[in-house]
Amino acid sequence: MAMSSITLPAPAPTPLRQDAAVIGLVGIAHGVSHFSQLLLPPLFPWLKDAFGASYTELGALLTIFFVVSCVVQAVSGFWVDRFGPRPILFAGLALIGCAALGFAASTSYVMLAVFAVVAGIGNGVFHPVDYTLLNRKVHKSRLGHAYSVHGITGSLGWALAPAMLVPIAVAGSWRLALVCAAGVAFAVLALLLLRRHDLALPAPEPMPAGAGSAGKPMSDENRFEFLRVPAVWMCFGFFFFYAGALSVVQTFAPGAAAQLHAVPLQWVALCLSIYMVCAAAGMLVGGFLAADPERCERIVAGGFGLAAMVALSVALLPLPALLVPVMFGLMGFVTGTAGPSRDLLVKRSTPDNATGRVYGVVYAGLDIGQAVVPLAIGTLMDHGAWREVWLSLALLQGVLIVSAFRVRKVRRTALSPA
Repeated sequence: MAMSSITLPAPAPTPLRQDAAVIGLVGIAHGVSHFSQLLLPPLFPWLKDAFGASYTELGALLTIFFVVSCVVQAVSGFWVDRFGPRPILFAGLALIGCAALGFAASTSYVMLAVFAVVAGIGNGVFHPVDYTLLNRKVHKSRLGHAYSVHGITGSLGWALAPAMLVPIAVAGSWRLALVCAAGVAFAVLALLLLRRHDLALPAPEPMPAGAGSAGKPMSDENRFEFLRVPAVWMCFGFFFFYAGALSVVQTFAPGAAAQLHAVPLQWVALCLSIYMVCAAAGMLVGGFLAADPERCERIVAGGFGLAAMVALSVALLPLPALLVPVMFGLMGFVTGTAGPSRDLLVKRSTPDNATGRVYGVVYAGLDIGQAVVPLAIGTLMDHGAWREVWLSLALLQGVLIVSAFRVRKVRRTALSPA
C-alpha cells in the first residue's frame, strides 16, 4: 500500500507590523550613521577659529574618519557573523555618542583626531549590521521597500546634522551643538535597547566547515574569483568618484558658494539640508525610473549630467544669494533620482554567490573617496579658490557619467561570447 505524501504549507509571510518595526528601527539607526558623518563639517567655521586649523587640517579629520570606517567595514562582517548584528549595532551607536561628547570636550586638534577615530569605528559597522537584519528579518516581498527606507533615512540623517548643529552653534556654542548631537545618538540607542526584541535573530543553522553559499564547497581559489571581474572594479571606481563628489557637497561646497554669492552664514547649513531632503525626494522618483534595469546607466548619466550643469551654474553665473539654496535643492533632487539606478549598477555586475564580497569592495570605494577628496578640496579652500571648488565638483560629476557607461561596457564585454 503506497503511502500518500504530505505537502507542508509554505511558510506564511511575516506580519506587516513586524517587518515595519524592523525596517523603522534599522532605518533610524542608519540615519544616525549618516548624521555622524556630518558632525564636524557644518562646524568648520567655528573649529577653524577655535583651534587655528586650516581647511586642509579640518579635511584631514574626515580622512581619518573614513579611513578608519573603511577598515572597520571590511572586518565588521566577521563580527556580525560571530556575535550577531544586534550587539554590534548597539556598540556602534554608543561609540558615535561618545565620539560626539569627545569632540565637544576637545581642547586641541589632536583630541579631535583621536575622537575622529572613535567615530569612524562606530560608523563602520552599520552596513553589515543593517543588511544582515533586513535580509534575515524582513520578508522578501518587502525588501524593496526596506532598501528604499534605508536609503532615505540615510539622506535625512545627513540633512539633520547641519540643520540641527548650526543653529545651536549660532545661538549657543559649537560645543553645545556637539553635546546635543551626542544626545541624538544615545536617544536612538535607548530606543533600540527598549525594542531589542524586534532585532533578535534566530541562531543560524551550523554550516559544514569550508562550505560556501548554499552549502557548496568554497575553496581558497574561487573565494576571490570575483576580484577578476572587471565590472566589479569599475563599480569600485564609480563609487570612489561618487563619494568624492558627495564629500565636496557635504564639506566645502556650501562655504565656497557663500563666498562666491555672499550667502549669509545661517543659510549655509540650510543649503546642505535642502540638498539632502531633495535627494531623498529624488530617490522616491528614482525608484520608479529604475523599474527597467536596462536603462539604469542612462538614468545615472542623466542625473549626474544635470547635477554637473547646476554646479557649473553656481561656479560661473552671478547668482543672487537667495537662489543658491534653490540650486542646492535642484542638484540634490537630480542626484537622488540616480540613486536606485546607481545601486542597480552594482547588482547587475555582481557574480553569483559573491554579493557580500562585491558590496564590501564597492563600499570601500565610498569610504576611500570620502577620505581622499576632502584633502584636495581643502587645499583649494585654503587658497580662496572658491570657484575651483565648484568646478571640481562638476568635473567629478562628469566622471560619473563616463564611469556609468564604462560599467555597462565591461559588463557586456564579459557576457559576450569569446
